Amino acid sequence: MVFPFSSSEDFRIELTEEHELFRKSIREFVESKVMPRWREIEETNRIPEDILKEAADLGIFGVGIPEEYGGQGGGHLMTALLTEEIARAVPALGVTIGVNHLFAVPILLFGTEEQKRKYVTPIAQGKARGAHANTEPTGGSDVAGIRTTARKVNDHYVINGRKVFISGARDADYLVVSARTNPPREDKRWWGISVFIVEKDMPGLKIGQQFKVLGMRGEQPYEVILEDVKVPAENLVGNEDEGFKVIVSTYDYTRIGIAAQAVGIAQASFEKALNYALQREVFGQPLIQFQMIIDKLANMYMKLEAARLLTYWAATLADKGKREFIVAASLAKAFATEAAEWIARQAIQIHGGYGVDPETGVERYLRDAIITTIYEGTNEIQRLTIVRQLVRQAFGLKF
Repeated sequence: MVFPFSSSEDFRIELTEEHELFRKSIREFVESKVMPRWREIEETNRIPEDILKEAADLGIFGVGIPEEYGGQGGGHLMTALLTEEIARAVPALGVTIGVNHLFAVPILLFGTEEQKRKYVTPIAQGKARGAHANTEPTGGSDVAGIRTTARKVNDHYVINGRKVFISGARDADYLVVSARTNPPREDKRWWGISVFIVEKDMPGLKIGQQFKVLGMRGEQPYEVILEDVKVPAENLVGNEDEGFKVIVSTYDYTRIGIAAQAVGIAQASFEKALNYALQREVFGQPLIQFQMIIDKLANMYMKLEAARLLTYWAATLADKGKREFIVAASLAKAFATEAAEWIARQAIQIHGGYGVDPETGVERYLRDAIITTIYEGTNEIQRLTIVRQLVRQAFGLKF
């Protein structure tokens, strides 16, 4: 036994020629269409529609979604490669694509066949956009703490509440929304939450303020207000009162994408630092000849490759249907995002004054990296998940 896994075979990462061909095709798109426009995206705080249209035409929105629902297939590892390459250029574009997966995954896992064909298919084809509205002023990582309510009235539910920090909300055609259909039970605080598909044009749904957060310019989040929104009963995802499982299971998978975002950020930061150290001369010699810079670059590269391997490993386990992927996903998310933050910080230090000049495009990676340590479960929550899963898998205990 390789604690807490059953076999050393569980540590195998399986990359194929198809994966590499896919990566190269995405990198070609990113370097020719996305990378040259990062300044425009930073200044306007918008992803240009022509980039999104071309991404849709290339099938990028359908990667990781089964072909039977209009997607490209490819699984979690293929999705991680996609996200990494895009985040290397503009992490916010990775968020734009990622929130569509956040919408689709709970429906693919728990939705009806009709829901999958009606809502997931247009998302996969790039004909519609989705968002995931769970976080509230009183509950984010604490999924059981949400207070939005959904009251059953005949053949529909009436939803009231306020969601915050919802990426992609402004442009979303559909949103997955969590709400309380019943109070929590004394011994089950998570009980009573349900998940619904809410369409943008349903009366009572409003998009509020945009939150000017530290990073991810191009796809910064919004407030979502629900005032007596009538949602048909058939838009319930999964079973009533068991939506906590829907939300948490979704994050088990999608946090692999956050790890991949972080790997892309770390890769870009390292490349910029290495190139600058080779070109910059100080005290009559290239910067890279100084031992302290060599140490920084070596440590940056070690953390980068460790983060990449953890991310690919988690994705591989998820593709194999191994339950152990949950602990691997939390390991990858926590390690990769913290590595990205550290690597981006070192890249700034190596650049000196140029590192904090927005025109060089270095400091933006640190701003974006910090965001990845917080959303889809803070890294403190990831550590809790890691230990809980270890104890559960090894000893069959819950706490």
